[in-house]
Amino acid sequence: MDRLETRELSYFIAVAEELHFGRAAARLGIAQPPLSRAIRQLERRIGVPLLERTSRFVRLTAAGEVLLDEARRALDAVSAAGLRARRAGQPDRRLVLVSKPDGDAGLLPEILRAYGAEPDALPVDVLLCGIGEQAGVLRQGRADVGLLHRPYDDLSGFDTADLLVQDQVAVLPAGHRLAGRSALTLADLRDEPRPRWPGPPGEADDPWSDPDSPLVRDSAQLMQLVALGRVVVVLPASVRSRTRPGLVCVPVLDAPPSTVVLAWPERSRSRAVAAFVRAATDAAASRHDHQTGWPAHLA
Repeated sequence: MDRLETRELSYFIAVAEELHFGRAAARLGIAQPPLSRAIRQLERRIGVPLLERTSRFVRLTAAGEVLLDEARRALDAVSAAGLRARRAGQPDRRLVLVSKPDGDAGLLPEILRAYGAEPDALPVDVLLCGIGEQAGVLRQGRADVGLLHRPYDDLSGFDTADLLVQDQVAVLPAGHRLAGRSALTLADLRDEPRPRWPGPPGEADDPWSDPDSPLVRDSAQLMQLVALGRVVVVLPASVRSRTRPGLVCVPVLDAPPSTVVLAWPERSRSRAVAAFVRAATDAAASRHDHQTGWPAHLA
């Protein structure tokens, strides 16, 4: 099969998202007949149907669903390549780190100090984004490295280093019926309202989130909703250090651990990125050594 063209992928994405050739053609600014021909040619080149078409509907086949996901990533990668190249050619080069607010579990000051001592270090810009937006910003080429969280963020297409593993706690209003407990299980929270998170559904979504609950986009909004009794939320244990008055944190014994992950584009050859990865892993190891009491050379 010949190499696919970005134009073909753009056409297919428009049809796959609109599920209507007329709307997709209008969105692309072309006539419908050439769009239909382009999709048929794409199907012939790949060798399998991508769409089911009837007089009443258009829907994706299993192959089409796979191509839609991969095509989005491919076009993001092409755009990111140009953006990274343009940024690398600027006379005042900088390294951009993306993170959500408070997404570093307190590690970032130590990482930046360690990075500043690296011979290949660049000035660092910290780009703060909304909940769940870090991976997209990194894929788009707007950042060089990112602080993400397993199992919640999509790490595909990145090289990664695990920095810190945390247990999780339930954040509750102080007057909540469960606030006085020494520990909870997920079953204890089954009937509690849980927030909805931005982004497409995925395996890491909260299985008990209420579709009628507020959509949460930043940590300040989330804590306000908890304080008002609108939701309860399960978060990494580092949230204790920034919990506002009137809220309490109770350990959730069977919640899966949350891992702070440093991510960067696969196969990156940037010396500045490599230096940042070294600094981040060293800072995380030093934090672990300090917390456990083991000498650094024995850890």
